[in-house]
Amino acid sequence: MTSAPEPAQSSPQTTSDLAELKRLLNQVSDVNAAASLMSWDQETQMPPDAARVRGLQMATLAGLGHELFTAPRVSELLERAQPEQSGPDQSDPQQAETDAALLKVTRRDHAKATRLPTAFVEEQSQAASEAHHAWIEARKNDDFASFAPHLSRMVDLARRYAEYQGFKDHPYDALIDDYEPGMKAAQVKAIFADLRDRTLPLLRRIVAAGDATDYSVLRRPFAAQSQRQFGLKIAQEAFGLNPSFSRLDESAHPFQTNFSRDDIRVTTRFDEAYFPMSLFGTWHETGHAMYEHGVSARLERTPLSRGASLGVHESQSRMFENLLGRSRPFWQRHFEEFAQAAPEVARGQDAESLYRAVNRVRPDLIRVEADEVTYNFHIMLRFELELSLLEGTLAVAELPEAWNARMQEFLGVTPPDDAQGVLQDIHWSAGLIGYFPTYTLGNLLSVQLLDAAKQDAQITEQVDRAEYTLLREWLVQNVHQYGRSRLPAEIVQAATGRPLSADAYVKYLEEKYSDIYGLS
Repeated sequence: MTSAPEPAQSSPQTTSDLAELKRLLNQVSDVNAAASLMSWDQETQMPPDAARVRGLQMATLAGLGHELFTAPRVSELLERAQPEQSGPDQSDPQQAETDAALLKVTRRDHAKATRLPTAFVEEQSQAASEAHHAWIEARKNDDFASFAPHLSRMVDLARRYAEYQGFKDHPYDALIDDYEPGMKAAQVKAIFADLRDRTLPLLRRIVAAGDATDYSVLRRPFAAQSQRQFGLKIAQEAFGLNPSFSRLDESAHPFQTNFSRDDIRVTTRFDEAYFPMSLFGTWHETGHAMYEHGVSARLERTPLSRGASLGVHESQSRMFENLLGRSRPFWQRHFEEFAQAAPEVARGQDAESLYRAVNRVRPDLIRVEADEVTYNFHIMLRFELELSLLEGTLAVAELPEAWNARMQEFLGVTPPDDAQGVLQDIHWSAGLIGYFPTYTLGNLLSVQLLDAAKQDAQITEQVDRAEYTLLREWLVQNVHQYGRSRLPAEIVQAATGRPLSADAYVKYLEEKYSDIYGLS
């Protein structure tokens, strides 16, 4: 009897250094996603008494993610790994380019992360969780003194972070680089000084011109549930926020977060006596969401799978909120839908009067409700205060007084209380010092990108009808798909043909608001 032949022995399968590195980076991404999910829950669903333990849980995950990313094995793999070579037998010729970008960005992130002790990362996470809840209570009770110790701690942590990372000219350079790679405090100062000189005269002319329409319409009653339905309908049908990959919730401060390109959470807030808060907040965060959804799937669960910078990110949210959502074509197209959702608001109005109302320019107290002309002055104020706090030339206890003085200097208004002044933003409670300048950088870029897209006559025709399918496709192709695989400056140059400039933004403001306010 003849025995059956033994099965052939396969040769051992070897895992490349790059493949093993990707597996480890996937794990880091998953841990960080779990931490982000806890953070989202903390903002939207979590019962108040859970705050203390939630802070500990989030600190554990932050520390675990940091340890995984800074493990010796990751260092070894980063030294040895090389991009996979693409050949005629490979189905994805872009893979080598993607791998090269992954290694470059990961090495940069890893160098930053390994400068931070795990204990510091855990301390920073727990302090931010505690400060967040202290901020909520302080703002609710108009009690800056109760928040001040937490803010002092966050400023101290920011200084320590800058020292760990190292800097040449100013500690702010080490902080803003996390949000806008390569940007320096000196550059921001120069950009802001130029922008202030070019837009302050326009603001003064607008204020002198008086009202452009009846603004009382903005304060007419509009039920929160109806606001939600209308805002979400526009986000989904006009802007592409498909419910298959997203959901909308309520939070104290609107934000967008995501755990993958197909698991995106948007939040908003409601004021039944001021509907723009919800509608434009929802569409702003929708812009962020569509950017994250547009990142290429090949970058998923890696350090490349998010926006190139917060300035580029903000260009998308401001485009959806302002350049589209506050445009005349938008309100001409959607006024009847709006009137059905809010008949009390729309009574006696038409598309033109509502368009003028939602574009009201008025120096006011609250950044997130600021118009396009005054918004950047809110950012300049925060930037200057952050510099002073880091330098030690301004004490935290002196912050409310300094805030109020600059509000009067920049916009001619003084907050009546700290809840409408220094306590209005979530950022400092989260330790996000260095973040604010990216809002203005995003404003500048939003117009520059839209102007570039509208070089295509079909896109212009659609946008003029408040249809955005081709524009969204252009943004995915020229901005979104790259994630962090390209630097912000590279994306801007390739998409628009020139570096970032304030020129297009200033021209846009001059043309739009000269028309609305009848300026010569």
